[in-house]
Amino acid sequence: MLKISVLIGAIFFNACKTEKSENSENVSLLKENLYFGYKPPGLVPELFIPKESTSTDWKLGNTDSLDMDEFYFTYTGDNPFEPLVVVYRNEGNSYQVNKYGFNHNPSDSNILYSRWNYIERTDSGWSKIKSLGPMFEREDWGIMVMSVSSKGTLVFDDYKSNDVIRMSRIINGKHEEPKLLAKHINTGKWTCHPFIAPDESFLIWGSEREEGYGKSDNYISFRQQDDSWGPAINMGDKINSELEENGAHLTPDGKYLLFSRHEEKVREDGTTYYESKQYWVDARIIETLRPDN
Repeated sequence: MLKISVLIGAIFFNACKTEKSENSENVSLLKENLYFGYKPPGLVPELFIPKESTSTDWKLGNTDSLDMDEFYFTYTGDNPFEPLVVVYRNEGNSYQVNKYGFNHNPSDSNILYSRWNYIERTDSGWSKIKSLGPMFEREDWGIMVMSVSSKGTLVFDDYKSNDVIRMSRIINGKHEEPKLLAKHINTGKWTCHPFIAPDESFLIWGSEREEGYGKSDNYISFRQQDDSWGPAINMGDKINSELEENGAHLTPDGKYLLFSRHEEKVREDGTTYYESKQYWVDARIIETLRPDN
């Protein structure tokens, strides 16, 4: 009887030891598969729920010559979807706070671009906010989003000119005069929020069109062999819905596609507001949209 009890105890101990080992392996495997501490999605978009940021996640920019009329903080935390820069601008009686979608040239992380502005990395930190010049900073243009490729090509929207998208390449070391993209890109309402791939192989933007799923949808166009942009392709019902979708772009490492979904809500007093949620999906979904040659 004693031998049987000892044998049962040994089996139980080994089973617990095996289960504990398997759990440790599963935890270790889960940690390896995390992305900045988040469990990444597959080919089906998932709602992204950010962790709360702390004051240590933000660093004051341009500390050497701080300008109290306009200063900013840069984000240094682990949330890859947090806007890189928060700008405070003196409006007289108060400070206007803006979260800018600063984007970097994938081949040069020392410059960040946003709308008609940019900042440069220096030995003492990020510089003051500078203008790209009169070719971009114009009263008759309303730039909301500026995207940049590895070649330095700038692509941006303009809500003051009936919602269009323009592009400026680097020619002989300088940016050329921005040019309107073709009509099949600049068609529909609310054409905005462009994103150009680092290698310029595709362009994504938001637009509301008759053939869409409802309100604004995300569209994509692939670069053709003759260097033109291919047809505008609706990114499908995995990305778009009857609600408003826009702002699709890749994470800096190109692994995941992010986009926003907005829904109009009604308060008890009858006024309305928009509720926005972020989604992300494996960037391989882009290749499922590429037409067969």
